[in-house]
Amino acid sequence: MLLRADPTTFEHVPFESTPWTASPEAKVERKMLERDGEEVARATSIVRYAPGSAFPAHVHERGEEFIVLEGTFSDEHGDNAVGTYVRNPPGSQHRPFSKGGCIIFVKLRQFEMSDSRHCVIRLEHDPRAVVAASSTLLHAFGTERVSLVRLPAGATMKFDRSDGGAELLVLEGSVDV
Repeated sequence: MLLRADPTTFEHVPFESTPWTASPEAKVERKMLERDGEEVARATSIVRYAPGSAFPAHVHERGEEFIVLEGTFSDEHGDNAVGTYVRNPPGSQHRPFSKGGCIIFVKLRQFEMSDSRHCVIRLEHDPRAVVAASSTLLHAFGTERVSLVRLPAGATMKFDRSDGGAELLVLEGSVDV
């Protein structure tokens, strides 16, 4: 399956017009934002775990990163509350679940194989809470930079497309292109 898989093109994917689709596990649904492959795929999704849902233990051959948007996401390594950013390197494994339900933004199979850094960053606030403009670098490796940028209403931000572009997840507000 190829879904918005060309990184050289601009894509706008409105949350409300993207359907929830079933995952292989009961009570876990996803909004597919980008996908290159079938069930094992390079993928970007918003995933919703119903209360009491789980996935069996599995390996992330090309890594996984996610940020918890709602609820608490858990695995055998601990509980991750709203605003927690987790980066699991290639070859890592876990058994994810959510007791009370959660929603995460997740990217799969997008790491350089030599990017072996595991990190868990518990942000001070809900990612949606904005008091003043701020930027937090979450991870950097080679040419990749992962940041959480918070902008107050009416603020502007410019991107230099000569550096290879940008991928944005807008939690609240809008972006003019």
